[in-house]
Amino acid sequence: MKEITGGHNKKHGGAPPPCAACKLLRRRCAKDCVFAPYFPADEPHKFASVHKVFGASNVNKMLQDLAEDQRGDAVSSMVYEANARVRDPVYGCVGAISSLKQQIDLLHTQLALAQAEVVQMRMMMHQYSNNSFTITTSPDNNYNNSNDSPSSSRHTHSHNSRMSIFSMEDTFWSS
Repeated sequence: MKEITGGHNKKHGGAPPPCAACKLLRRRCAKDCVFAPYFPADEPHKFASVHKVFGASNVNKMLQDLAEDQRGDAVSSMVYEANARVRDPVYGCVGAISSLKQQIDLLHTQLALAQAEVVQMRMMMHQYSNNSFTITTSPDNNYNNSNDSPSSSRHTHSHNSRMSIFSMEDTFWSS
């Protein structure tokens, strides 16, 4: 059974436990280990996937070539790419990006079609509101004053008027 004293493991001579990288590589974790801040001992899967894809020496070189304030972002990117490579060994994260780009292109096409349909509907409504039309009626309930029977002569009424569009447009856009 391991005894822990003051947060340090006695097995390691009072030193903090090795980072995930040093533990996987089975080496002693130095005080200035470049991996320690980014691959903590409680997250061994992060370094395992990065090591599998990039190799420990390449990751070490990349981290040492960067300024310390950029290393965290670089490690996040490497972990993302490594996990994507494990899922899709051929395309990695490029496959995911390509799939998302295709979805965006499809959505842009659908949006353009919908916008064109809206323009077409507005044009039809505008054209409909500007057209004059004729109403011809032949009422069946016209009675001749002289004998209270339906008149034999039908009256035809013609009206030229503009149709009001406000209620139709309100109904269209509210649904």
